[in-house]
Amino acid sequence: MMLVSCPWCGPRNDDEFTWGGEASRVRPDDPSSLTDGQWAAYMYNNDNEKGWVIERWWHARGCEQWFEICRNNVTHEIVSIGSDGKTP
Repeated sequence: MMLVSCPWCGPRNDDEFTWGGEASRVRPDDPSSLTDGQWAAYMYNNDNEKGWVIERWWHARGCEQWFEICRNNVTHEIVSIGSDGKTP
């Protein structure tokens, strides 16, 4: 179990959240213009580097807000949580 502190709801068990990927990944402006190969590359070819990453998380079983966390994907240590530009 990992404890995630939602900016709006406070500390919660990680099973309330859905991982949304690395925050640096930008969705294509017009996905329908991509070939199947380009879309597959966007969906599945991630860097997956070990260490500190900034990720987007969705509090799916709570306030349903998106926010960003800085997490070590090896140790699962979380050092900061941001509200993704929204005020709780």
